[in-house]
Amino acid sequence: MTFTQLEIFVLVVELRGFTSAAMRLSISQSAVSHAIKALEQEMGVELIQRHQAAIELTDIGARLLLRAREILGLGETMRQEAADARGMKRGTLRIGSFGPSSSLRLLPKLLDEYRKAYPDIEIRIDEGADLEVIQWIQDRRVDIGFVVLPEERFDTFPIAEDQLVALLPASHPLAGQPNVRLEALCDAPFILTQAGSAALVERIFAAAKLVPKIRYRSAQLLSTLGMVESGAGVTILAELALPAIDSARPAAYVTRPLDPPVPRHIGLAVHNQRQASPATQAFIEIATRLRRQGVLNNAARISQAP
Repeated sequence: MTFTQLEIFVLVVELRGFTSAAMRLSISQSAVSHAIKALEQEMGVELIQRHQAAIELTDIGARLLLRAREILGLGETMRQEAADARGMKRGTLRIGSFGPSSSLRLLPKLLDEYRKAYPDIEIRIDEGADLEVIQWIQDRRVDIGFVVLPEERFDTFPIAEDQLVALLPASHPLAGQPNVRLEALCDAPFILTQAGSAALVERIFAAAKLVPKIRYRSAQLLSTLGMVESGAGVTILAELALPAIDSARPAAYVTRPLDPPVPRHIGLAVHNQRQASPATQAFIEIATRLRRQGVLNNAARISQAP
């Protein structure tokens, strides 16, 4: 068993095919197939079932995939620590990011500072829903990811906070109010977006013993905004998830704070800080410093200004 075989195994799974993995690695498809076959023979089990149009992990393959990612992660940590000892700040950092809150509001400032300090670190960013990022951290597909706190499964580090707000059509009767109570949102059709803080929204209604009239469930933030603009319903979203105000095209919706306020805390999470690579530790240190200086929350607020 070699690191190369494990890397090919993980890449075949992530790219969902032998051909895609071969193209990514700039090697022949037969070389990829040979590496997987050799690994299976050494393990004595079938890892991947080949179908005409797709591949499928076997049960043991899914279990060993986690081990392969763990081994590769530790190998990368060793390489980075050795490089640091030689004065060479090289390596790879894989980041999981979700939606506008992290990808547009927080990540750019973090990457700007990180690149200044570590210009030779290769950065890979996977973007998905918040639940996907949690799964990526669990599976060690990423080294570090943005999460909504609290998140007790991992080692976490708070970096920014915002609040949940009511999103209303501009013509809605509540649009003229300075803030909106939860019970007032139960009288109109409610749009529940699965793109972000759906679990948090459901929890606050449950805690208040209220049941919104969920008429729509949306997988994407843009479709949620479009439905609110058209007057189809109301919703609750995290303030940082909203696009910046465009003075040339005023939005047909308004935001109003909730009464009482509902804060949302965003942090970074790693599977195990003690096993984190130097590149990951450095990212955490920069994020912690910027949070302490108030840079991240300030950047988030500025990005939403008219």
